[in-house]
Amino acid sequence: MTRLRILGTGNAQAVDCYNTCLAIENENGTMIVDAGGGNGILKILERENIELSNIHDIFVTHAHSDHIFGIFWLIRRIGETMNKGKMDGILTVYAHKELADFIIYVSKTILPNKVTSLFGDRIIFSIHEDRDERTIIGNKFTVFDLGSTKMKQFGFRMEYEGTKVFVDPGDEPLSERNYDLAKNADWMAHEAFCTYEDRERFKPYEKHHSTAMDAGRLAESLSVKNLILYHTEDKTLATRKERYTKDAEKGFSGNIYVPDDGESFIL
Repeated sequence: MTRLRILGTGNAQAVDCYNTCLAIENENGTMIVDAGGGNGILKILERENIELSNIHDIFVTHAHSDHIFGIFWLIRRIGETMNKGKMDGILTVYAHKELADFIIYVSKTILPNKVTSLFGDRIIFSIHEDRDERTIIGNKFTVFDLGSTKMKQFGFRMEYEGTKVFVDPGDEPLSERNYDLAKNADWMAHEAFCTYEDRERFKPYEKHHSTAMDAGRLAESLSVKNLILYHTEDKTLATRKERYTKDAEKGFSGNIYVPDDGESFIL
């Protein structure tokens, strides 16, 4: 069984929900994808009963503040857990080279030496390039460069349970150069900054983001079966599920999910 936990659903400016990040769990362990913008990630993991000692893999998509600042809290707490003898094995952080260099530099600047001294020994940085393959929590991952014009960013395709596929492009629209990796995917988690109706209010295109309708049309063109929408604004939370679902339905005939923080799915 593979479970996807949505730890946060908000965009960079969100205050009424946590920034977008998630956990993927199976019998081999827990993988964290991004960590949001602060130490709130620690409270979320506690609330979701995710033990730090079970986290051996962290995938970081890019260096925007709402995706990366929580990483430093995770590294600190996991390193402390290791030093207390309460965690076996290693932690692997997956990132492209510039991002890994940044995480290492900031960590050595702001974190205790007793944590950063674990780098290269029990905290490992796995550097990837476009279309590299990795085995994480027992599954095959293909990482891909989004080709972002804002900041270098990677997403991934996960193959699991024999024939199933989950795709996460990060917080920008899946680029045409990577359509082949998402074609016929069982699940795709895709950013949706707002509804199409609210595009003038939230201006998603100026920020290289999509509306829910755009994400739905893309998923339909790729024959995706299940679409999860997140990385949204937080001004319409009371009606977000209904409105985003209806917006995506204008272009997508598959299953649409607009989760709140803390919701989970069996993939």
